[in-house]
Amino acid sequence: MHDDTALLLSQSPVFQGIPESQIQALARIAEPITYRPGDLIFSEGDDAAGFFLVVSGQVKIYKMSFEGKEQVLHFVGPGEIFAEVPVYSGGAYPANADALRETRTLFFPRRAIRRLLANDPNLAMIMLADLSRRLRQLTKLVESLSLKESPARLAAYLLHAGEELTHADQVELDVTKGQLATLLGTTPETLSRTLKKMSETGLIEVQGRTIKLLNKTGLEQMATS
Repeated sequence: MHDDTALLLSQSPVFQGIPESQIQALARIAEPITYRPGDLIFSEGDDAAGFFLVVSGQVKIYKMSFEGKEQVLHFVGPGEIFAEVPVYSGGAYPANADALRETRTLFFPRRAIRRLLANDPNLAMIMLADLSRRLRQLTKLVESLSLKESPARLAAYLLHAGEELTHADQVELDVTKGQLATLLGTTPETLSRTLKKMSETGLIEVQGRTIKLLNKTGLEQMATS
């Protein structure tokens, strides 16, 4: 199991390129946890016991208003980590996390990872660099989602998703259109109309869950409008 965990860690973009000794140290403290579809991983306000790496499956990070309205913050897929900020800052989880499908994770207990980072400043810098990169991207995305109209929000999301992938001209939706609509703060009907209009104007091509970015310059102009 230890060797399998080390292999999974080495394949994650977060930990690629770090020395084998650091991979082994992380593998020793990782705890495998599997969640069923719909399982609550943690609630907003729960004590931040540690962070997670998604091995397979998908996790939804979201907040709930007092009126019971759900606002999706982001979706987390294989190879990505989540809930790591409270590990550094202390306190509670700032949002809720649910498993959208059967999801295998590796859990890193807060005390163990803090000891490891204290003894290995190089590993701490690597993880902080990854955290900073994703926070910058998330800040740009949140700005787009909060300040722009629906077509601009969708264009910004597609460009952001493309930046995360090796093939930046093609985005594979790993969420349903309903879930994407929730993330973008719109309705499924409005999202469908927007996708159709963007297809008709030659900005994108939709093939099931695959969206080809045909005119990135046009998308960038739409995203900044």
